Amino acid sequence: MKNIFDVLKDSHEKQRLLMDAILQTSGDTQARQEFYSNLKEELTKHAVAEERHFYAPLIESDQSVDMTRHGIAEHHGIDKVLAQLDDTEMSSPTWLTLMKTLKHKVEHHLEEEEQHFFQTAGKVLDSDQKETLALKYEQEMA
Repeated sequence: MKNIFDVLKDSHEKQRLLMDAILQTSGDTQARQEFYSNLKEELTKHAVAEERHFYAPLIESDQSVDMTRHGIAEHHGIDKVLAQLDDTEMSSPTWLTLMKTLKHKVEHHLEEEEQHFFQTAGKVLDSDQKETLALKYEQEMA
């Protein structure tokens, strides 16, 4: 059975692939729109499910409360860039610049989680919690 770290990494990989695909679209706004729509949905659903089924149990522990607050704050920063992208014409150079900013913020967040947060969370959560949280996360994402 998968644990919470496995399912989060799967979502992280999907986010990375979608961002790369968007940045490889040059002039093809239809493909860009489709990839962006998928990315936005993935990021939005992921943030909500992650906050409920990963961060919420971790905020209760002194060992992980600070990292949890930091992770949630980064989600809000990502949301702000998504809103800017939504308000910008997709064919403009500004949109591409904002997309690169989003990619930077998302990749920073994912790396921080995978390289630091997961290790701390691994000490805070027991095996049953890790599997239960993975199941709840997957159900919410479906």
